[in-house]
Amino acid sequence: MEEAKMGTPLERPVRVYADGIFDLFHSGHARALMQAKNLFPNTYLIVGVCSDELTHNLKGFTVMNEAERYDAVQHCRYVDEVVRNAPWTLTPEFLEEHRIDFVAHDDIPYSSAGSDDVYKHIKEAGMFAPTQRTEGISTSDIITRIVRDYDVYARRNLQRGYTAKELNVSFINEKKYNLQERVDKVKKKVKDVEEKSKEFVQKVEEKSIDLIQKWEEKSREFIGNFLEMFGPEGALKHMLKEGKGRMLQAISPRQSPSSSPSRERSPSPSFRWPFSTKTSPPPSPGRRSRFSASAAAYDISEDEED
Repeated sequence: MEEAKMGTPLERPVRVYADGIFDLFHSGHARALMQAKNLFPNTYLIVGVCSDELTHNLKGFTVMNEAERYDAVQHCRYVDEVVRNAPWTLTPEFLEEHRIDFVAHDDIPYSSAGSDDVYKHIKEAGMFAPTQRTEGISTSDIITRIVRDYDVYARRNLQRGYTAKELNVSFINEKKYNLQERVDKVKKKVKDVEEKSKEFVQKVEEKSIDLIQKWEEKSREFIGNFLEMFGPEGALKHMLKEGKGRMLQAISPRQSPSSSPSRERSPSPSFRWPFSTKTSPPPSPGRRSRFSASAAAYDISEDEED
């Protein structure tokens, strides 16, 4: 073991053997083989896979058949060689035939085939290299999940086109699963409608808040403009005051300046009717003719304008 850990020549790798059933090949299997491959700097990993007949007799029924299990292990990147129809208990003849230096497996005693630990003689010979199990994942765990959620997987495969006969499902259970599937679809549609309704209500609320804010801003602007125009000190009041002043100034008579020179008037000629041969008598000193009064008024207005 110490010599192997220190390293061996390239032409003489350390030959490590790991065996198992490898049903439903999963990450726990891959991690165990990775540990076996990395036990030594220069390792050639041989993996033995037991046949269906041997496994069914000594351990139980498998999900995958032996051909599928052989193929799954062969495609693991850490595996250099696959031994098909591997023995349940390793004999000296088998170890010599495959020139095995060490056997890799987890350190938990594996009781089977009337033995408390099928690797006991390997451990006593100093050929056992322990690996660690991956917690939370195993073939038994995967099968337990499927059995526990059997109805879910049965419905799933029915929806994918498998027949009730292929799934070993009775006629009554088939109808029950189909009904459950329809109910679940209705529930999903209702849930989708509820979510869309919530989204719609949320959008309406957001838009309402936005509209209210815009309305408040416009209202403040409108009230400010209104007060600026019609308020106590608004522009309208100043406009009215200014207009009133202008109107009073326009209708008030302007006095003539006292220093304005007076204009002498020429005496109005006396009016005569045409074709009249008689001369009209001179007006009496106390009375004026209408025409003379009009002329006098005209002359007065001219004087005021001057």
